[in-house]
Amino acid sequence: MTKEQKIMLGHGSGGKLSHELISSLFLRHFQHPALTAMTDSAVLNLPEAQLAFTTDSYVVDPLFFPGGNIGRIAVAGTVNDLAVSGAKPMFISAAFIIEEGFPIATLEQIVTEMANEARHAGVSIVTGDTKVVGTGKCDKVFINTAGLGSFHVEFPPFPGQESVKPGDVILISGTIGDHGMAVLSARNELPVQSGLESDCACLNELILEVRKASSRIKFMRDATRGGLGTILAELCEKSKFGIEIQYETIPVRETVRGMCELLGFDPLYVANEGKVVIVAESSDAQRILLALQNHPLGKDAAIIGKVVEQHPGFCWLKTEYGSSRIVDMLAGEQLPRIC
Repeated sequence: MTKEQKIMLGHGSGGKLSHELISSLFLRHFQHPALTAMTDSAVLNLPEAQLAFTTDSYVVDPLFFPGGNIGRIAVAGTVNDLAVSGAKPMFISAAFIIEEGFPIATLEQIVTEMANEARHAGVSIVTGDTKVVGTGKCDKVFINTAGLGSFHVEFPPFPGQESVKPGDVILISGTIGDHGMAVLSARNELPVQSGLESDCACLNELILEVRKASSRIKFMRDATRGGLGTILAELCEKSKFGIEIQYETIPVRETVRGMCELLGFDPLYVANEGKVVIVAESSDAQRILLALQNHPLGKDAAIIGKVVEQHPGFCWLKTEYGSSRIVDMLAGEQLPRIC
């Protein structure tokens, strides 16, 4: 990046432009081992304890959509970032930037949903902040959260990308693309009634069940903005291994697949808000799959691929036609935009 360049919408997509912005600007100035790991949560080793710490901001449009709203996503997204690091989510902060004229009744709906979701996930919202800006200075309401979690001696942090090796398997906890298509539908941009709902959900209980079933999990990540494709491309980027996934094994609802084909979207890059990608040793693949499928949030889980020695640094998809293509990080602006 050069100083003459300007921020574009694609820099917030969670894909290649986001990755370049973080690597070339933020990491260059904010130097800390916990940050350079570029995980969803920073793992902090303190004298008294080992903690996971994360933060995120939510600027969803529309604020309400089938299956959730900005408040539910704010809690679920924070809980999931902690949970995929291997931590038990405990505490959340909530800061609001509110546009002048925003209805208090609508704000209470959002806050009520946040409280309900936090209660359901077993976390507490313990601090926060409120700012009000003039009309037109923000898009209705923005929410920023931070989350704190702890590690149990029985469940330490996941080893991470460095431990992944050829022979490991890749699993996804359910169907992909539901959230992005639900948000798009809620904006009345489609002339059809899809009946889709966002998959927005807190995954900490599901992940706990998986951890109980296997101690051979290497890596976890919740596939949000950049979608499944970006997660897998990031995982093998600059690595000594490659990844191969099978089109027919990736769970996609027919309504999502049909809408993507109609509108020219690739489900691999459509956003999710309640799906986790897992890399584990092949010996425990079936145990992990069974643990996922025995939980309501993982009933559509599947083994979708494997880590291989071939084509190091690249993820390849074997298509339904028997051909293969590279799966790269999302390039440019995410469509449909979810935030």
